[in-house]
Amino acid sequence: MAMDYFREKGLAYREIDVAENREAAVEMVNKSRQSGVPVIEIRGNIVVGFNRKRIEELLAA
Repeated sequence: MAMDYFREKGLAYREIDVAENREAAVEMVNKSRQSGVPVIEIRGNIVVGFNRKRIEELLAA
């Protein structure tokens, strides 16, 4: 859902498969304090789950 949104908006993003990259998984848990996905980082801000309103707020800033 999040990747579809970014593609639809023509936004660049980097997908990290935390199932295959344990180091990245640990980093995201440390940053977000969540083990669920997606964890989206926008300009140093963490969004857990697909929260369209919050993502749009961060992109507009």
